[in-house]
Amino acid sequence: NRRKKKDDNVLEIPSIPNPFPELCCSPFTSVLSASLLPKATSRKKQVIKVYSEDDTSRALEVPSDITARDVCQLLILKNHYIDDHSWTLFEQLTHTGLGRAIEDHELVMEVQSNWVMEEENKLYFRKNYAKYEFFKNPLSFFPDHMISFPSETNAAVSHSGILQMFLSSSTYPEIHGYLHAKEQGKKSWKKLYFLLRRSGLYFSTKGTSKEPRHLQFFCEFSNSDMYMSLTGKKISGAPTNYGFCFKPNKSGGTRDLKQLCADDEQSRTCWMTAIRLLKYGMQLYQNYMQPYQGRSGCSPLNVTPMRGISENSLVAMDFSGHRSRIIENPTEALSVAVEEGLAWRRRGCLRLNSHGSPIAMSNMGMSIHRSQSWFHHKISREEAQRLILQHGLVDGVFLVRDSQSNPKTFVLSLSHGLKIKHFQIVPLEDDGKLFYTLDDGHTRFTDLIQLVEFYQLNKGVLPCKLKHYCARIAL
Repeated sequence: NRRKKKDDNVLEIPSIPNPFPELCCSPFTSVLSASLLPKATSRKKQVIKVYSEDDTSRALEVPSDITARDVCQLLILKNHYIDDHSWTLFEQLTHTGLGRAIEDHELVMEVQSNWVMEEENKLYFRKNYAKYEFFKNPLSFFPDHMISFPSETNAAVSHSGILQMFLSSSTYPEIHGYLHAKEQGKKSWKKLYFLLRRSGLYFSTKGTSKEPRHLQFFCEFSNSDMYMSLTGKKISGAPTNYGFCFKPNKSGGTRDLKQLCADDEQSRTCWMTAIRLLKYGMQLYQNYMQPYQGRSGCSPLNVTPMRGISENSLVAMDFSGHRSRIIENPTEALSVAVEEGLAWRRRGCLRLNSHGSPIAMSNMGMSIHRSQSWFHHKISREEAQRLILQHGLVDGVFLVRDSQSNPKTFVLSLSHGLKIKHFQIVPLEDDGKLFYTLDDGHTRFTDLIQLVEFYQLNKGVLPCKLKHYCARIAL
């Protein structure tokens, strides 16, 4: 009774309210515990290691049921990156030279459970602008010569209608075309006519015949994952560099791989996109739409970035008058950019060098681009193509690098039409001043930063504007 009476006396003491609750509860803490990692204390935690493009790594202690999207969101918050919905967790199988972008809804621990202990497989955190690009621009992903529709479809189907057919449960368009297939247990490859249907992937034993008696089952996708070949012809001896394969979830090794190879990038992209839609269906569409839902909420995970990402937000503006206006004339935009660039560099040189030395000014203009994320110093043409491919073959993905053939010039590597094109940036000297140009001197720039900024606003001689730059992200 005495103990009970003592406890009652303690309970009667009123609690002192905290006058500064915001200092004890960070909004990021509430996000990670409430929305990103719900009920994390009651679940088993494990440690995963995630790598970045510069081979730095970071160890994370996460719940066992965390998804790939949650891992990306966690790294975005920890590193203060802008979430433009293109961040991806990438799985790389070092021994077999294969890799794939893990779908946002997949459980990371399930992915790692399929790894062989002896292999040094890795998880990478990187950008992938092509992850959901087929929802925005299906025309580039499904060429007319590779797709056909059920006989009951009378009218011509639009490309938006193609996506609806992929996501529906009743009808499904048929993807068909030639692929090189590696024969089981052999090193040789055979070119066959393949057809993708809802029940799986088939090949024809008699030319391009689609009759059931000539179709032979190749594989299905419910218990396997699709990977892209990262090494081209080196490991598998494929006839082209556009390889992909299917790996069973509980694979015993390379002998269980179903390896295929396309003749070009457009064909490989079409096959892989259609198989993703066939395997995941509406789940992919939900992954694509999820970042755009609930933006009116208070969660920082759903806040729209302060700086727009789309190309529509990049316009030349004139603020000299009483009212601001958009500069639509490319010639006027270039002259304004040149004037602003020179003024900005003069101010920068005055801050760095109080004497305002002309030599210092010249050296600064020649090397100022080295601090930019889109500039890659002394990488090869093959390395540039690999970086752009990793970031996704979306129109406008680019980087700038040193030219290997001519030490005094630079190269702009740009993705357009599922191809990677290279444009030489040539230095010009006029009246003792150094300029850079892409079009034989018709359009001149005092440095590479000004050149990139101009072609972000105007495509000029390029096939498209510069939209997304390739960068080596550090963790």
